[in-house]
Amino acid sequence: MPAKSKAQQMAAGVALAAKKGEKPEAELKGAAKSMYESMSKEQLEEFASTSQKNKPTHKSKSE
Repeated sequence: MPAKSKAQQMAAGVALAAKKGEKPEAELKGAAKSMYESMSKEQLEEFASTSQKNKPTHKSKSE
């Protein structure tokens, strides 16, 4: 399942960096922290690799 917004894609990238040990887990906040705790490394890689082209900055509340 690809990311639906640029913000979601970037949060997944930060969470993935923490899963790989490139960023301390203590620095995670908000969506990145919940993604880190609830998603596998493979799921995070899929979200983080989503292209930002034609994506809204934030996902609309109606979706």
